[in-house]
Amino acid sequence: MKLVIANKCYSSWSLRPWLLMRHFGIAFEEVQVPFGPTFDDPAWKAQIARYTPAGKVPALVDGDITVWESLAIIDYLADTHPELPIWPRERAARAMARAMAAEMHAGFAALRGACPMNLGKKFPARDYGPAVARDVVRIAVAWREARERFGAGGPFLFGAFSAADAMYAPVVTRLETYSFPVDASTRAYMDAILDLPAFRAWRKEALAEPWIVAEDEVDAEPIANYRSSA
Repeated sequence: MKLVIANKCYSSWSLRPWLLMRHFGIAFEEVQVPFGPTFDDPAWKAQIARYTPAGKVPALVDGDITVWESLAIIDYLADTHPELPIWPRERAARAMARAMAAEMHAGFAALRGACPMNLGKKFPARDYGPAVARDVVRIAVAWREARERFGAGGPFLFGAFSAADAMYAPVVTRLETYSFPVDASTRAYMDAILDLPAFRAWRKEALAEPWIVAEDEVDAEPIANYRSSA
């Protein structure tokens, strides 16, 4: 299988299936197509169109099958690797995990718009407005409910790492990058994601990238800059 991704520093949607595949040991060839100077760059769009009709990353190519969109890729991997606990095994936990993953896929536009994923920098806390604050509160509540109901077996949302954690991993990075104040439960979950070996591998490679995408660089002075090229 080939997994087509963009910049590891910025591409939150690329991170999701990559993290899941790396964590579960699913073999794949990584095909990285770095973003152009803008997300609408024609040259970048032309390269991506070779792999997916959606013209976006990520895309999974498995022989003559192409799957695009992170959540669809994750479901395809669950179908093709039923031996792996990609979704929680227990029915109630699996139902909640799927609902949370779908909510992440379709929601939290305010947070995603105001605070793009950027693994290369850390910014001081600031007020991003009521819509972003509501998104952060909802995310924390959902994480806490999953942990309280199904998290007894480990540090992740449903105990062991699952597709739900892969879907929310980029949110963890946003809360970290933009210094959102969080409670102890949320902090513990964030630390579990940030310490996951697969995530550490992604972040190491992200920080070594030379590319800067202006559209994902917010207009604020960072308190830390982790990339020597930035």
